[in-house]
Amino acid sequence: MKINYHTHTTRCMHAKGKDEDYVLAAIEAGFDEIGFSDHCAWPYKDFVSPVRMKEEEIENYVLSVKHLKEKYKDIISIKLGWECEYFEPYLDWLKKIVQKYEFDYLILGHHYSPLENGGDYNGNIKTPKQLEAYKNGVVKAMQSGLFSYVAHPDLYMKGYPSFDDSAEKTAKEIISKSIETGVPIEYNLLGLQRSQTEGIGYPHPKFWALAGKMGAECVIGIDAHSPQSYLETAEMFKDSQKLLERLGLKLVSGIKFFNHNK
Repeated sequence: MKINYHTHTTRCMHAKGKDEDYVLAAIEAGFDEIGFSDHCAWPYKDFVSPVRMKEEEIENYVLSVKHLKEKYKDIISIKLGWECEYFEPYLDWLKKIVQKYEFDYLILGHHYSPLENGGDYNGNIKTPKQLEAYKNGVVKAMQSGLFSYVAHPDLYMKGYPSFDDSAEKTAKEIISKSIETGVPIEYNLLGLQRSQTEGIGYPHPKFWALAGKMGAECVIGIDAHSPQSYLETAEMFKDSQKLLERLGLKLVSGIKFFNHNK
């Protein structure tokens, strides 16, 4: 199957386009199954995030995705997800929301350590100590059983100066834990698009060469922030499949979903 589970909506305030337009673009691009995974709405009390939906938007998000899921069920499979950080103080709340609205899956996009408000942005990591904090969060998330895969696991290379011994150690520990827990890692096409103009950040070639050598499982994520992303990355998607297979990575044909009938 041709799959992509990394799709955003305008609710995160840095994406564009109607929800339905993402579906239509995915159909045009030949996808069999997609998932909406907008940035989750953490229940902050004294802080308003500029990069995620608000709590009061959750219900509208869920209803919109479920409506599209039903409307296009004979053409494309649509799943309801969220992209979340591993923020320990909010995990009980997250589990309740997943259950209440019957989310199909969560992906880990660990953008901040230890929290968003007052923490470090993991795309701007400069020191081994910050690397360690990022790695610890990602490892705990994989061990939690909450996440179907890790989005842009090499996000730390966006700001880290070089793939030195500390960067390699971080990569090995993340990849090793991915293999141990059976939680795939994501080859992120939005990062790949940016690298064409901004220089290498992520996906970082040395990270992925290592992942191939270690035998990791992976998924390709468009990380769509506009409907056009589905069409603009068509050739990149094919080329990435070939690259990952050549490196020795195992491309998964689907991800694990929550079972709410237990």
